[in-house]
Amino acid sequence: MESKLPSIDSVFSVDCVIFGFDAGELKILLIERNEEPFKDWLALPGYFVEQNESIDNAAARILYELTGLNDLHMEQFHTFGELNRHPQGRVITVAYYALIRTSSKKELRPISQYAKKAFWHPVNDLPKLAFDHTKIFETGFSKIRRRLNTQPIAFELLPEKFTLTQLQSLYEAIENRKFDKRNFRKKMLGFGFLKELNEKEKDVSYRAAKLYRFDKRRYMKVLSDEGGIEN
Repeated sequence: MESKLPSIDSVFSVDCVIFGFDAGELKILLIERNEEPFKDWLALPGYFVEQNESIDNAAARILYELTGLNDLHMEQFHTFGELNRHPQGRVITVAYYALIRTSSKKELRPISQYAKKAFWHPVNDLPKLAFDHTKIFETGFSKIRRRLNTQPIAFELLPEKFTLTQLQSLYEAIENRKFDKRNFRKKMLGFGFLKELNEKEKDVSYRAAKLYRFDKRRYMKVLSDEGGIEN
């Protein structure tokens, strides 16, 4: 099947870069396309914005139709408008990103015929994607790497209760490098917004580790004390 573009000079689309963390791996949400161009290719969830909807509403609708996920908080991070980025004509795409806890989300199931399936794929083994989606992914990945050093976005990918080992594994997956265990833990605990719980891991075959929780109230206080928030 071949999709037809609206009869206007410029068309807008939305592409969603959704990151998840599972079993020690950072993953990206992909679909297998079921229409030309790039039929059968892997791609980011994305499609055209309708004439009667806002781009934010379109992002939520498109993600739901192509993956079955809804009620995600997504943020715009870049606009891609190269002249030849779409083989059917001039298409400007607005890219959104989100970080989610994959274990807390329902099964991925497209409700639109435009996608054969949706699934999580490790970011460190990403194939070439349809259109310019590899570039869009790389731009989004760079965005979260930069934010990782200034904002506590890592906790959006972890369970509500987590171990320091899980936290370190996530940072290593995003940064693509190893950290010294002792120094990493000292640094994270030194920030003052990790709350040690009176709980340990359950149902593990090794020595159970302590569990922690991100304390947003403490984090906001740290920012306020450092002058990062206007009182």
